[in-house]
Amino acid sequence: MKKILLPVILLTANIASAQMDTLKPNLSFTGYAEVYYSYDFSNPGNHERPTFFYNFNRHNEVNLNLGFINASYTAKNVRANLGLMVGTWAQYNLSAEQPLLRNLWQANVGVKLSKKKNFWLDAGVFPSHIGFESAVGKSCDALTRCILGDNTPSYESGIKIGYTSDNSKWFLSALVINGWQRIARVDGNNTPAFGTQITFTPNGKITLNYSTFIGNDKPDTVSLMRYYHNFYALLNLTDKFRITLGFDYCMEQKSKGSSVYNTLYSPVMILRYQCFNKLAIAVRGEYYNDENGIIIVTGTQNGFQTFGYSLNLDYAIRDNVLWRIEGRGLSSKDKIFSLDNNPNSQNYFVTTSLAIAF
Repeated sequence: MKKILLPVILLTANIASAQMDTLKPNLSFTGYAEVYYSYDFSNPGNHERPTFFYNFNRHNEVNLNLGFINASYTAKNVRANLGLMVGTWAQYNLSAEQPLLRNLWQANVGVKLSKKKNFWLDAGVFPSHIGFESAVGKSCDALTRCILGDNTPSYESGIKIGYTSDNSKWFLSALVINGWQRIARVDGNNTPAFGTQITFTPNGKITLNYSTFIGNDKPDTVSLMRYYHNFYALLNLTDKFRITLGFDYCMEQKSKGSSVYNTLYSPVMILRYQCFNKLAIAVRGEYYNDENGIIIVTGTQNGFQTFGYSLNLDYAIRDNVLWRIEGRGLSSKDKIFSLDNNPNSQNYFVTTSLAIAF
C-alpha cells in the first residue's frame, strides 16, 4: 500500500486551491507511467516477490508498475478529480476491491465552504492522508517504497474536511472513511472509520506531519479497534541535502472488546543528496516490528521483525523523465524469505525503473 501524495505536493495543492477565487474554471489533464525491472536473488518461480510488497513486486520481468491519466477540474468554489490507472501496483494493491473499481486512480468532488477562508469539503475516493511516500515513484526519494509505506493505505473513500491557514503554514483535516484502504466496506462491517491530519510547514525547508486512523476494518462480529499514528518530518537542510524521518505506531485489540492490545512500530530514515544537476543518490534505513501480525502475517514464532537498507541512484534524463536504480536488502528475525527453495532470513533484490510524467 503506498502513499499517493507527498506533503510537498499536498502543500502545492493547498496553495493552488487558496488562489481559486481568482481563477476561471479550468480543466486539465495529467499522466504518468513507470516501467520497471526487478531481480530478486531468491528467484521465486512464480515471479511474485514477498506478499508485503505492492510496488515493483514482479521478479525478473519488464513490467508497468503504474500508469494513469487524470482529469482535474477547478473553479471558484468547486473542484473535482477523475483518474484511471493500470499496472502491477493497481493489480495487487486493489485486489480486494470490486472488479470495476480496481483501475480507479481517484474520483472525488469538493466544495468550498467559506468565501474568505480556504475551507473545503471533499467526498469520494482520494489519496490517503497517511504517509510521506507516493505511488508516483518519481516524487519519492527512493525507487521502491519502504515497508511502512507499502503497508499503510495509499487511497481511501469517504468524506473529509480540510482547512489551510491564510499563510499556508498549517493544514488541518478530519475524515470519515470506509475503512483501512477501502473503497467498498468489508462485508459485515457497518462502522465508519475516522482519520485526522495536521501538517505544519513553517518554511520551505521543514514539513512536520501527524496523521491518525481510528476504526475497525473487520466484520462487526469480530470487531478489532485499530489506533494508528503516523509521524514524519521532511528536512531540507540545504539546497542539495534532504532528510526524511518517519515513525509509525499502531495498537489493535487482541480480541473484540478487549482492553489488551497488539502493537506495531516502524522507524525509517532516508538521506538524499543532489550530487549534480541531473544526478542524485539516496540511502535508506528502516525497521518494521509487527510481532503479532496486525498488518503483516508470517505464521512464525517471532512474527515480522525486519531491518531494511537500500542505496538509490537517480538520473534525470529530462525534467519529466527519470531513470533510477536501487539495491535493497532485508534481514528478518525469523526465516520468512527463501533462497534456493529453502527458508532464509535474508532477502536481496535490485530494481531499475524509467518514469515519465506529463
